Amino acid sequence: MARKIVVTSGKGGVGKTTICANLGVYLSRLGFRVALLDVDIGLNNLDVIMGMERQVVFDITDVVSGKCRVRQALIQDQNYPSLYLLPSSHTYSSSKISGEHIKNIIDIIDHSFDYILIDCPAGVEAGFHRAVFPANEALIVVTPHLSSIRDADKVVGLLSQYNIESKGLVINRMRGDLLLSGEMMNIESIVKAMNIPLLGVVPEDDVVTKMSCDGRIMLDGESARAFTLLAENIHSGCKKIYDCTYKYRGFVGYFKRNLKKIVD
Repeated sequence: MARKIVVTSGKGGVGKTTICANLGVYLSRLGFRVALLDVDIGLNNLDVIMGMERQVVFDITDVVSGKCRVRQALIQDQNYPSLYLLPSSHTYSSSKISGEHIKNIIDIIDHSFDYILIDCPAGVEAGFHRAVFPANEALIVVTPHLSSIRDADKVVGLLSQYNIESKGLVINRMRGDLLLSGEMMNIESIVKAMNIPLLGVVPEDDVVTKMSCDGRIMLDGESARAFTLLAENIHSGCKKIYDCTYKYRGFVGYFKRNLKKIVD
């Protein structure tokens, strides 16, 4: 049976879909069979980030309506044969799809995958409940901003209504230079505020943003190391957290921090 993990957040714009896409790729690179489900109906972008939008023939709404079978709608990644995507739809009314519909789809493919990652809509409306319903694990994505953390804390409270066996925290867009200078909320404070285990820290990286817009996944550099550690932590339960501050430490790091301030 697959581990069914919903990737969620309280606030939009925290990079949740990018985290979901990259996690899928890096779990696949570790040798696991992975399915990505885009349940953000109407505002879906997972196929774009994965560079698969031109391959879409059927989507999740076609499966629910009986137009096609689940296997017909799944798209195999051309670069990672063990990674598949079930895309969502821009036009279908999300009110016609329930959590039971999503669970039925997952039940069909459960034994074919090691991981099923569910990309959840931001917020706590009906789309959130639809995405969380079939999951048994949750990844909560936040950025080091108070508004993101407050909204995510509401999500953690709502998860208690569902059969979520474990919850983990991913802090995205962390800047090591601002951490060292005390200008950004530190990791310890965020973990204390959320009160759930930390599974990963991903640095702010303009290259990741650009590559996501181009439908590509970053496979080297500091963000790649962060996603590798996140995937390993999720699978093995280890606690290797990427250090966003390492390149800003010491004599050379001092100049890097000040140069970044000038550029910003």
